[in-house]
Amino acid sequence: MATRARSGRHWAHCPRLRDNGEGYGDQSSLWAPLKKAHCPRLRDNGEKPYPCNICGKSFSQSYNLSKHKRIHTGEKPYHCDICGRSFPGNSELTTHKRIHTGEKPYHCNICGKSFSRNHNLTTHKYIHTGEKPYHCDICGKSFSQNHHLTAHKYIHTGEKPYQCDICGKSFSLNHLLAKHKCIHTGEKPYHCDICGESFSQNQNLTKHKYIHTGEKPYHCDICGKSFSHNQYLTKHKYIHTGEKPYHCDICGKSFSQNHHLTTHKYIHTGEKPYHCDICGKSFSQNHHLTKHKYIHTGEKT
Repeated sequence: MATRARSGRHWAHCPRLRDNGEGYGDQSSLWAPLKKAHCPRLRDNGEKPYPCNICGKSFSQSYNLSKHKRIHTGEKPYHCDICGRSFPGNSELTTHKRIHTGEKPYHCNICGKSFSRNHNLTTHKYIHTGEKPYHCDICGKSFSQNHHLTAHKYIHTGEKPYQCDICGKSFSLNHLLAKHKCIHTGEKPYHCDICGESFSQNQNLTKHKYIHTGEKPYHCDICGKSFSHNQYLTKHKYIHTGEKPYHCDICGKSFSQNHHLTTHKYIHTGEKPYHCDICGKSFSQNHHLTKHKYIHTGEKT
């Protein structure tokens, strides 16, 4: 009886059932076919009766099928009235507009950080939980975000499908190409609301803000040391693991830090980029310059 009552209420409130119920005197007679029809509330959980006739993928709602087909057709009927960009679905347009409005309705209940997309909040939380649900099927390495896994796989394949039409440089990910193009245009659309400094990439703005906040959200799970950027944490961990991923292509010597490799190469090239501002003598490494200056200052190490 409770089920019939709920179905009756749904009949009254669902316009697609109410408006298209002509010729049906008994609502219960519609129950079975409607379970396989448009309304997800009257359909068995997990059922996907709408298949794509192009690729075969199935959907639980006809709307989602229509939206999916735009992948094949390239149709983007929803247009942003601010910048003119087009999208295949209204939800994508709504999310995009938050770039213009600055709205960030999704908040992390652990650190309070806000996001414009729920997906970004979900992946952000992996920083706190340490969860890495995306695994490379080639080497087994795990990642907290799927796009990091995608980028990682290009190490194995060497693929760089995104090419700059200005200089011809290629990139493994489209957003890397977009960031690169700011070099050519000089565009710096990301502004610090504290000091006003501008950046060509949002991640650089985020990193910059740690100067003001002193925040160090990345923690080493071995020794507990904290870092403002994830890349610093990654490099730091090489101390514990002994990993030396940076190799000299001239002599084969390996280093745990990329800047150590850079300074090492000066041995082969003869380059001496560090100059004494007192006597003009040049050095291949900065610490050699520091030691040299003690001659002028009289300081004893």
